[in-house]
Amino acid sequence: MATMESLIGLVNRIQRACTVLGDYGGGDNTFSSLWEALPSVAVVGEQSSGKSSVLESIVGRDFLPRGSGIVTRRPLVLQLHKTEEGSQEYAEFLHLPRRKFSDFALVRKEIQDETDRITGKTKQISPVPIHLSIYSPNVVNLTLIDLPGLTKVAVEGQPESIVQDIESMVRSYVEKPNSIILAISPANQDIATSDAIKLAREVDPAGDRTFGVLTKLDLMDKGTNAIDVLEGRSYRLQHPWVGVVNRSQADINKNVDMILARRKEREYFATSPDYGHLASKMGSEYLAKLLSKHLESVIRARIPSITSLINKSIDELESEMDHLGRPIAVDAGAQLYTILELCRAFDRIFKEHLDGGRPGGDRIYGVFDNQLPAALRKLPFDRHLSIQNVRKVVSEADGYQPHLIAPEQGYRRLIEGALNYFRGPSEASVGAVHFVLKELVRKSIGETQELKRFPTLQAEIAGAANEALERFREDSKKTVIRLVDMESSYLTVDFFRRLPQEVEKAGNPAAAANDRYTEGHFRRIGSNVSSYVGMVSETLKNTIPKAVVYCQVREAKQSLLNHFYTQIGKKEGKQLLQLLDEDPALMERRQQCAKRLELYKAARDEVDSVSWAR
Repeated sequence: MATMESLIGLVNRIQRACTVLGDYGGGDNTFSSLWEALPSVAVVGEQSSGKSSVLESIVGRDFLPRGSGIVTRRPLVLQLHKTEEGSQEYAEFLHLPRRKFSDFALVRKEIQDETDRITGKTKQISPVPIHLSIYSPNVVNLTLIDLPGLTKVAVEGQPESIVQDIESMVRSYVEKPNSIILAISPANQDIATSDAIKLAREVDPAGDRTFGVLTKLDLMDKGTNAIDVLEGRSYRLQHPWVGVVNRSQADINKNVDMILARRKEREYFATSPDYGHLASKMGSEYLAKLLSKHLESVIRARIPSITSLINKSIDELESEMDHLGRPIAVDAGAQLYTILELCRAFDRIFKEHLDGGRPGGDRIYGVFDNQLPAALRKLPFDRHLSIQNVRKVVSEADGYQPHLIAPEQGYRRLIEGALNYFRGPSEASVGAVHFVLKELVRKSIGETQELKRFPTLQAEIAGAANEALERFREDSKKTVIRLVDMESSYLTVDFFRRLPQEVEKAGNPAAAANDRYTEGHFRRIGSNVSSYVGMVSETLKNTIPKAVVYCQVREAKQSLLNHFYTQIGKKEGKQLLQLLDEDPALMERRQQCAKRLELYKAARDEVDSVSWAR
């Protein structure tokens, strides 16, 4: 049978884990849901109703700030951890995790200072909680949340909205279905006017989650008592009312310790003619045990849902750990292996873009199928082969000796001049494919999830890939220009051999000679050159893409990072580690996930052990 201490202690440890790791209120729905699935006790009451004294009686220590008006200005999440008999009592704040407080007067001062840090030395309030854990053999395992006291009017230094602000803050805690409401009301006031009971009735109309506590029983007018309330006749709850007697102001001024105060409280109920018959169910010690017993039953009922939420958290954390990657190895060989694996992952995605597994490679085909033909069609051959320019070029090529049959030199100059125009579209095709490849490199780096951890390595790979692409572009540019120059350096012989035959076919050779410098003659020359240039254009339309793919795309697929691999192999361990310099935010996230995972797995094991022991 699992003990009460083991069950409640388990919940405390899980809540502590959520708190330490920033899960509670941290925006992560799963972790916040886990916190909210765990029961805790919200302490609600009007200002000066005795809330602080009740908490101190349960803890058995004087540690809360005191004063008139609004003293509790931030929620205090108080986790009590029962330790072994004889062990030293101490307290820890979440915001000071490495400091243990054994002097509880310093705990009070730290609560005050931490409150002022957020709210300033004013009477303002803040919803940001202070988390305090107390370890003591004199407490029961509990999580209590001390909330600012409800008030009806704003005092000097407070905004007019303070009444609604406090109520909204308190309501946000008590309306949660797993919240146990500890409604504190002073016995020397009419219970019908209790703000704590009024709010509890609104969020828990059946009274299933509400425990009523009456304070200041010893301060009631002589001849009056609170029996009707304590016995449930004035206002019935599903759980019994508990009366407590706190230290008087004189006791506080005299620093009467809590052990003596508890003894005086027991004596008060035992000797009271009004409450003597209820003495065994009165007092702060009984209240703490009652809350613990109720918590035990709530926790037992919640174990299946708690287990489910823990398992969901573990699954999500393991998935995120896989996404974030494992920690970097210390060994230089392992680091080199990691870098090479990351490079291969990038290279694999880059090739998928080129081969069609991912979008982007089709843009290279678009360069060849659309941009290159369009650029070739726009070349200014009409101007170059106009009758005026043909006459000018042919005449200049003839010099002082006019051509006899076909103006060979004129043809060569016209063709060479026309072929020079092909340089522009050829180089533009190289540049367009280079741009696409650079974009694919950038895109591939962004899509390589494993690389996201290492911004330095990302930059190095991008730099190395772009350097390689620059080399491929230069080779490709030289190759396509060489193709154009090849067409200029050796003209197709059959083209010239057809020309005399075409002249003879035109009629009498003598007449043709007389027509040598007429407009029709130059028009035929321009037409012949245009036919030859068209033939070359069709050839280049096919050969330029081949050259570009061979020099740029093929090389990018086969050897994009070859030079980078050579350089990496020469680096030492320290240099390799610099390349694996992770984004600090990712490192911190992985550490948080690892801690959460460890704690949640431990919590799951504890929940399982408790479940089997039931």
